[in-house]
Amino acid sequence: MTDKTVVVIGSGVAGLSAALELAQFDIAVEIIEKSDFTGGHAIRLACKATDRCVKCGACIVEEKLDQAVRNSRIRILTGSRIESISKTERYAICLNQKPKYIDAQKCTACGVCLQQCPQAGAIIQGVSRNHSPFFAINEKECLYPADQSCSICQEACPEKAIALDARAGQIVCEADAIVLATGFSLFNPQNKPYGYGVFKNVLTNMELEDIVRRQGQVIRPSDGQPARKIAFIQCVGSRDAKLNHLWCSKICCGSTLRMAGLIYARQPESEISCLYIDVQSFGRDFVPFYRRIQEKVRMMRAIPGDIFETPEGQLRVTYITDDTHETIEETFDCVVLSVGLQPCKESLEVAGQLNLKVGGSGFVTPSEIAGEAFNNGVFSAGAVGGPMGIAESIASAGEASLKILKYLEA
Repeated sequence: MTDKTVVVIGSGVAGLSAALELAQFDIAVEIIEKSDFTGGHAIRLACKATDRCVKCGACIVEEKLDQAVRNSRIRILTGSRIESISKTERYAICLNQKPKYIDAQKCTACGVCLQQCPQAGAIIQGVSRNHSPFFAINEKECLYPADQSCSICQEACPEKAIALDARAGQIVCEADAIVLATGFSLFNPQNKPYGYGVFKNVLTNMELEDIVRRQGQVIRPSDGQPARKIAFIQCVGSRDAKLNHLWCSKICCGSTLRMAGLIYARQPESEISCLYIDVQSFGRDFVPFYRRIQEKVRMMRAIPGDIFETPEGQLRVTYITDDTHETIEETFDCVVLSVGLQPCKESLEVAGQLNLKVGGSGFVTPSEIAGEAFNNGVFSAGAVGGPMGIAESIASAGEASLKILKYLEA
């Protein structure tokens, strides 16, 4: 199908998987990604392997991205936001593309720009060897776009790869079909009673992933010291009637237990506790894996309350046990909030432009389920339709790709 083009919206594991499947059939694929870096949330995950692979899926995302950037049938457009979508015989998708401040052909990822920049957060870095350029300018923090008051990074770059006066552009992509793979957003626990955003040592699970991937162990952000006593709090922002988030996020239990096993392997002196509602099973090897984890991690069915910081910088956690209904206070070096998956704003915006249905949960109802895909050529893949893990997202992308092939042949 060398004359066919499919646009994939989103470069997470579902979007990459769908693109690779379609490219095998000589279909040209355009991947639209709003952020500066590809791979979605999953590319940030740390490998959880200890003495054996625990099938966390982190390496799969890197493999998919590596294959996609090398595939001549796939073009990836980062920093691109959809302005409008129209359709006559084919779809026309108009994109606003962020200025290319850093030239990928010149950048050697030396890091001088990041080292020299005086404004925290103005330069962000990628996490994958396939992120090119490896650095990006954060317009919300950079001083130059506002008043041209700072150009230190441009002047310091030894390869002259930075052009702070670069202009935004517009691109129009034409497509015979669209894959909506915009994924999910992570719940912001700022308004929960856990002190997130107030106490430095209260982290989300994704922030912990970043720390472990870069540092190799759990480091307290407050003082840079290894955390010895760590608590995980599950279901933060999901299974919550007050928020009307009644769904299970599916991935949190597996992610927490695998991370706990990794921490124990690297920091065997650690005391790790997990406060949970119940444990979501995952994978065929769940039972023996869970038994091994229970030997290393204190699993507590408990309802957490408020968290306060002690004068010594520790975190005092109050929780009610499920069995005795006692109120207990305990101190920890670090508390990790396993935040839930929720619909993302971009999914809803694109769904509105494509006239797709949105379920009561806020997740997009897959058009193929609604019986509309063979009329409008729009298909969904991955967690845009509801929480799912890496393996399920890949399977979803494969199913969507098969339906697209049938649609294009019709």
